[in-house]
Amino acid sequence: MRRRNLVLGFAATVSAPLAWAQSSEPAKHVGVLLEYAEEDPEGQRRLTAFKDTLRSYGWIESRNLQIDYRFAGGDPNRIRALAHQLASLNPDLLFGSGAPVTAALQGATRTIPIVFVQASDPVGAGLVANLARPGGNVTGFTNFEYAMAGKWLETLRALAPNITRVLALQNPANFGWPGYTNAASTAAKAFDVEVTLGPVRDGAEIEQTVGAFAMAPNGGIMVLPDTTTSVNRALIVESTRGHLLPAVYPFRFFVTEGGLACYGIDVLEIFRHAGSYVDRILRGEKAGDLPIQAPTKFELIVNLKTAKALGLTISPTLLARAEEVIE
Repeated sequence: MRRRNLVLGFAATVSAPLAWAQSSEPAKHVGVLLEYAEEDPEGQRRLTAFKDTLRSYGWIESRNLQIDYRFAGGDPNRIRALAHQLASLNPDLLFGSGAPVTAALQGATRTIPIVFVQASDPVGAGLVANLARPGGNVTGFTNFEYAMAGKWLETLRALAPNITRVLALQNPANFGWPGYTNAASTAAKAFDVEVTLGPVRDGAEIEQTVGAFAMAPNGGIMVLPDTTTSVNRALIVESTRGHLLPAVYPFRFFVTEGGLACYGIDVLEIFRHAGSYVDRILRGEKAGDLPIQAPTKFELIVNLKTAKALGLTISPTLLARAEEVIE
């Protein structure tokens, strides 16, 4: 049930009325690269949110807009190859999701405008010069600061007060790996837990790492934002539930697929906001002049069915804080 209807707020987002491009103008060309497989319903939901916003600004596929889609299926080598493939088409703009995708697109072109979503620390990753005025050909929307690792630990302890050990899952190739894991290790002292790093690069490593961690008692899982963890979400949820490990996730789709709880952002809202930047650039603004935007609203979602399966009783105080409780 929906507790509160929070809207993800971004600074400096400019709304505009419906504006149709003139029929005499040539169609604009956009290349889209997602980390998901084409058949992944989560990727399709995000694309729908993105295209809905473009449509509201008057950009209609097969009328005044051509979109070429590429889907990487979580494969790093495929991400790089598809980025170069899209850049070779010389579109008016490139749109990508996640830091690995954004870095690959930027590696393929320094001239075609790029709009990204869901990249942590784009300055540290070398994607932009600064947040207020990115410069270059890249702009977009971040997801989390590294300090969020402390909030995930706090949420996990509130869900399962008896845990003393926490496994942090993420692909170590992710640029944010040191930032998140260092923040988690620092925050662990305040919550009297021991954080174990769980570097995972594929499904086999996920199963092995979670299984080994589950052999000792009083453990919990903290899943960090990453392409690898997102595309393997069903496996992670199944593994944590199978080993009776409480887990906290960064995105809602983990919880709707059976995960215990998430504290994070509304990803679909970010994709909608990204459409506004695409519109502005297609109409002549420069990507480097548009500030990088960060989320200001976060949501706690709890799956009570999973909590019951794990033998957890969620406190009424925590449930009162939740924007959504899945029963």
